[in-house]
Amino acid sequence: MTEVNSPPRLGGWTRFVTARPRLSLLVALVLTALAVVAGSGVADRLGSGGWEDPAAQSTYATKALEREFPASQPNLLLLVDSGGASVDDPAVAAEADRLTARLAGEKGVIGVGSYWRTKSPALRAKDGHEALIAAHLTGDEKATNDTLDRIAPALRGTHGPVHVKVGGIVAVRHEMQTIIKEDLARAEMIALPVTLLLLVMVFGSAIAALLPLGIGIVAILGTNAVLRGLTEFTDVSVFAMNLTTALGLGLAIDYALFIVRRFREELATGADPLTAIATTLRTAGRTVLFSALTVAVSLAAMLVFPMYFLRSFAYAGIAVVLLAAAAALILLPAALLLLGHRVNSLDLRRLFRRRRPTSASTSAPASASGEGAAWARLANLVMRRAPFFALVTAAVLVLLGLPFLGVRFGTADDRQLPSGAESHVVQQHIRDGFPGNPGGGLEVLAEGRATSAQYTAYKTEIARLPEVAGVDGPVVKGDSAYFTVLPKGEAVDSGAQRLVGELRSADAPFTTKVTGTAAVLVDSKHAIGTRLPWAAALIVVVTLLLVFLLTGSVLIPIQAVLLNALSLTAMFGAVVWVFQDGHLSGLLGFTSPGSIETTLPVLMFCVAFGLSMDYGVFLLSRIKEEYDRTGDHNEAVRHGLQRTGGLITAAAVILAVVMVAIGTSRVTNTKMLGLGIALAVLMDAMIVRSLLVPAVMRLTGTATWWAPGPLRRFHERFGVSEGGENPPGGDGPQHPVTPPPSATGHDEPADENSDGSPHESGGVRAVR
Repeated sequence: MTEVNSPPRLGGWTRFVTARPRLSLLVALVLTALAVVAGSGVADRLGSGGWEDPAAQSTYATKALEREFPASQPNLLLLVDSGGASVDDPAVAAEADRLTARLAGEKGVIGVGSYWRTKSPALRAKDGHEALIAAHLTGDEKATNDTLDRIAPALRGTHGPVHVKVGGIVAVRHEMQTIIKEDLARAEMIALPVTLLLLVMVFGSAIAALLPLGIGIVAILGTNAVLRGLTEFTDVSVFAMNLTTALGLGLAIDYALFIVRRFREELATGADPLTAIATTLRTAGRTVLFSALTVAVSLAAMLVFPMYFLRSFAYAGIAVVLLAAAAALILLPAALLLLGHRVNSLDLRRLFRRRRPTSASTSAPASASGEGAAWARLANLVMRRAPFFALVTAAVLVLLGLPFLGVRFGTADDRQLPSGAESHVVQQHIRDGFPGNPGGGLEVLAEGRATSAQYTAYKTEIARLPEVAGVDGPVVKGDSAYFTVLPKGEAVDSGAQRLVGELRSADAPFTTKVTGTAAVLVDSKHAIGTRLPWAAALIVVVTLLLVFLLTGSVLIPIQAVLLNALSLTAMFGAVVWVFQDGHLSGLLGFTSPGSIETTLPVLMFCVAFGLSMDYGVFLLSRIKEEYDRTGDHNEAVRHGLQRTGGLITAAAVILAVVMVAIGTSRVTNTKMLGLGIALAVLMDAMIVRSLLVPAVMRLTGTATWWAPGPLRRFHERFGVSEGGENPPGGDGPQHPVTPPPSATGHDEPADENSDGSPHESGGVRAVR
């Protein structure tokens, strides 16, 4: 406990962040301006692929075929519509030949072919009114985008008797990048004003509401600069921009909410601004630091996977989490010190309530007398009926997750785009109107010298496989050749995936490598499946360690991991029910491909688990602080929920608003990410933190805090807690003392009056 009238006891971190507050804010302003310059144009340097394993057999075969047989890997398709005429009409054929020759003469374009030159039935629609021109654009993703920008305007549109639409992989990715950039700008325009309005409702004070928003903007701009730098060394996915915005705003607001709320509480007890800052950093500041570490670890687990789509989210996520925490622990205390009691200025809630005398206590959040009292009553109810709430909430969460048992994994394609997108229209026309299984074929690359007889024998052997509808080829060039194998079913169904394994195990007198849509899916599933246990182990082990250091308990870290995982079941169930099975597709405006892209569940788990731990740390740290102070387990649980329930719910609602804004994207994967994580965050805050955690902790009782002697001594030496002596940043180890459980009553918190105001006794106030 701290004497009210005693000089503030400042740790090293407090002295550091409060020594030159104006200079700190000036330096931050300069660095933010530099980040704006450094991060400008970052979206133009980001890729839209990254779902494949770069070391996989399919990736090797694809690159080899692009190099040796570019016509086998067309990434640009022109859909030529002859209107009411036949594609074989002389005028149509002449115009199509002219377009084909024009395309073949463009720089960066190779492997040009068309129905009119090859007469291949696969390039002619079944109704005879559409046909295809195919080509391969050379270079990396940026080069192909530049080429497409240069040639597409002259190719699309009406040319004499035909109308041309542009499609293919290059067009799909280019259109996806463009739409994501537009959608992100719209999401920011939605999220920023709504977030500010919610913050004003939470704090009342417009000044206090602007602080979290400012921290979020600093984190976002800084992360954009980091991503821009990373593009010089590695591929980064454009989808990571969405995570940057969502986590930048969400986590920065979470951290700033926690710190500003605690600072205002300390001011309300009569502390001067410097003392309030010292206590805030020693308590809420330490919690923010631990929360940031747990979120960063969850996101870092994606670095285990080889796909740059997942690794990009780790780059962006780790950067934005660390920047948000740094801004909250360095810039925010400096701003609060300069503002002092003016942090409560412009209290807009006064416009909606009867005017009454203001004081230090009334300027603070009324956590106990109104909102806090409701959370205390909820905690009492849950703990009185702990078995009921534990069983029912757990059963409901499991039930909501059952649809995930029917998940089908697939690959991302044009159906990620809105139905009116040109490249989607082209691919849909090909799927619906062209014979065979366009885009679903498998290519077998054969390397090594072979005779015509050997090629023929191999072709005959693979044609006998039960899942094969037909085999074309070989196309031979030097010591290499390739065969095109058409599966009987859909491009990535179970039969096509089995066929990949059969082709890879088939005997051949030369080396074979298999690629194609199904092969990429098989390799991606293998890469994720073999590395998923390592990623999960990293998350679990580090989370267990961090929560143990925070609480000193063996059981609480295990509870935290299990309950966090349980909180994600509703998200995974909804993802399958909505986005795979297509329920609500009309309302939400997307086309269901009938599967879930393989990397999305991994990404959503890592992000949502980290955010759940974020709220878990907020609640557990306050419970631990109260338990250290009173030794009363039940009172500590109730006090923790009373003090943080409203805060966690407000933070979750604000983060959900940001994620829903991201979920308004017209790209299905981004929509799934935004809406899915918004659901997970709300379920965690409103169900798991409010009902399941207090019920489980009531059932485990004082055994919750048990630890064996060696671990207890380890925690006494290295552990920390929100109520510890030292602020974050290494001001020395904290030595918590856990008093024995008391037999005090549980009707009112020990440190509050019946009206919820802080209880003062003998000039001493409790450090909360």
